[in-house]
Amino acid sequence: MKSKRLLLVEDEEILSFIIDNALSEQGYEVHTEPDGQAAWDRLCGGDTDFATIILDREMPRMDGMTLLRKIKATPSLAQVPVVIETATSDSASVREGLDSGAYYYLTKPLQIELLQSIVHAAVEQFHQHLAIRQSMGEAERAYTFLHQGRLYFRTVAEASLLARLCARACAEPEKAVQGLQELLVNAVEHGNLGIRYSDKTELVLAGNWQDEVARRLALPDLRERRVEVHVMRDGPNVSFTIRDQGEGFDWQRYLDFDPERAFDPHGRGIAMARLMSFDRLEYQGKGNVVVAVTRAAAD
Repeated sequence: MKSKRLLLVEDEEILSFIIDNALSEQGYEVHTEPDGQAAWDRLCGGDTDFATIILDREMPRMDGMTLLRKIKATPSLAQVPVVIETATSDSASVREGLDSGAYYYLTKPLQIELLQSIVHAAVEQFHQHLAIRQSMGEAERAYTFLHQGRLYFRTVAEASLLARLCARACAEPEKAVQGLQELLVNAVEHGNLGIRYSDKTELVLAGNWQDEVARRLALPDLRERRVEVHVMRDGPNVSFTIRDQGEGFDWQRYLDFDPERAFDPHGRGIAMARLMSFDRLEYQGKGNVVVAVTRAAAD
């Protein structure tokens, strides 16, 4: 059963009540704390089973940035997504949060539908991470023997399955699998299916994203498209060259966490892959080819 528990850290009682109600309506179990110190005491006391933590940037006793850094420095909590509420949306403040590990942002005054979409995205990221870790079974360890090969896939489900398999060729599979998943899914959705960034924003907010992906996968001019993955082991490293059949995109702006896009309900995948999963990641040509390199698993 997927965890629906959320930790809300907010010192404004009225705002805390509004957020609690809005998220409870979505089926979440919201637990609240009035400041960063109270939240940290709770986490240190062993109550850590949260799918996402939502915290205000400005709070008494312990502010949001201090709490964020403590969470990300704690191994048992580091993978829990953190959503920052802030009234200061200037680039420097947002960049500080992004660099500290807060990839989800909300501005005050809060928009309820955006709040729900952002929290949903964060929770889904957490559940995806858990599912991938649990499914990387012993049988896939044989993939560590692979030195070169080509694989082809078409759907998002196949991308997820292949990411778990390919990660076994890496020295740190649990770290690599997140980045592989992002790159392979991106090759399907934005590459072969041609869904633009602005299109996805509208679809995610409307709750129609998965339906649109399924619709495009069935279109006559798109259903035959495949993504190719070339795996190559070279000494201590393994590289993944991922090539889709799309028209490419302006990839430069997605390699880093952009403060201007921090408040969108998506768009973090490539930057997360580059910074967290691989030693090197580079796009080639028009953007329909990406090469990711990391250390290989031992034979």
